[in-house]
Amino acid sequence: QKDLAGEVLLIEFELDGVRFIAINAGPEFKPNPSISFFVNFDPSKEDMAKEKLDVLWNKLIEDGKILMPLQEYPFSKHYGWVEDRFGVSWQLILTNPEGGSRPFVVPSLLFVGENAGKAEEATNFYLSVFKDSQRGVLVRYPEGSGVDTGRLLYTDLLLAESWFAAMDSAGDHKFQFTEGVSLSILCEDQEESNYFWEKLSSVAASEQCGWCKDKYGLSWQVVPKNMVELMQKPNAFAILMQQKKIVIAEY
Repeated sequence: QKDLAGEVLLIEFELDGVRFIAINAGPEFKPNPSISFFVNFDPSKEDMAKEKLDVLWNKLIEDGKILMPLQEYPFSKHYGWVEDRFGVSWQLILTNPEGGSRPFVVPSLLFVGENAGKAEEATNFYLSVFKDSQRGVLVRYPEGSGVDTGRLLYTDLLLAESWFAAMDSAGDHKFQFTEGVSLSILCEDQEESNYFWEKLSSVAASEQCGWCKDKYGLSWQVVPKNMVELMQKPNAFAILMQQKKIVIAEY
């Protein structure tokens, strides 16, 4: 494993209101297309939306990899899927102005392999876990598509004020959800942290430092909102490394 001593541990940043944390965690944690990020260019909201999409596309493909070419598809007049030089996947799409409004950046979950066909089941589960939630669009595979008719093709859902997308894929992909990209839940207190941990954690071996995996293999970080403050306390890092679920009172 690469020695990371002295290097930046994490960087927090925002893209159009969506909060990201980038962590230096070594080469064993690699992003893959099971979690990607839709970037919605809406012609009804901004001038030259298509041209702006093209500019971003050209930046992302530098030393990257095209997963779906930038072109017209039945669901969009201008769409492409790209993996950037760091292995992070982006779906750039010219949205339909007549559709429902969505944020500029939306995380997307791709259910493949042993999870294929479980996108609807999983999204129903997430809707039940998050109290302030609702389903948005739901599109099923049509007859003649080569996939079981009625299987969920695409959906999006609002979980605690954040939009997510989910898709089922019939492709023979070799990747699954990993810790390379995880989803973070900022909890108000220990009670809320306990609630999400009990609902989501299904793989005991993956429980560490507030990280857990649900029954679909999706990784979550269940952490208190004041985690930065807690980490300023004496021996905080040593305490964190010994914890599975974060127990605020131990800091």
